[in-house]
Amino acid sequence: MANARSEFAQYCCELLSTVGPCAAKRMFGGWGISTDGLTIAIIADLGSGEKLWLKASDANRTQWEAAGCERFTYASTKDGETVSRGMNYYSAPEEAMDATHAMAPWARLALEAAVSAKASKPVRKTAKTAAPKPARTTKPPRP
Repeated sequence: MANARSEFAQYCCELLSTVGPCAAKRMFGGWGISTDGLTIAIIADLGSGEKLWLKASDANRTQWEAAGCERFTYASTKDGETVSRGMNYYSAPEEAMDATHAMAPWARLALEAAVSAKASKPVRKTAKTAAPKPARTTKPPRP
């Protein structure tokens, strides 16, 4: 039987479905929501209940802020002091939480941010993409 938390994650996937089929996976005590392998949103409780947080970028941050969306921030410690840290996620506008058509423009912004973030990351070398290592040569034994 699904619990309330997974029902909220499923509901958020439905809201974001205009950008493609979404999947919710457990992540750090919350949920990550992705489409085509790109994380476009997270669900986290920062103390006031679970909330949908959508991926943002430097290019679209002003749109989130103009809509009154809250930036994802959390407290951590550094050298024994509490510091505030942020991530490139913003809360979904309240009115967008009511219907897929209302969420659609925000879902597109989140997808654009996820695509941009992936494009800016360096390609990781894997066994298939790594340059072949030169063959080892053995030195002849010393007399």
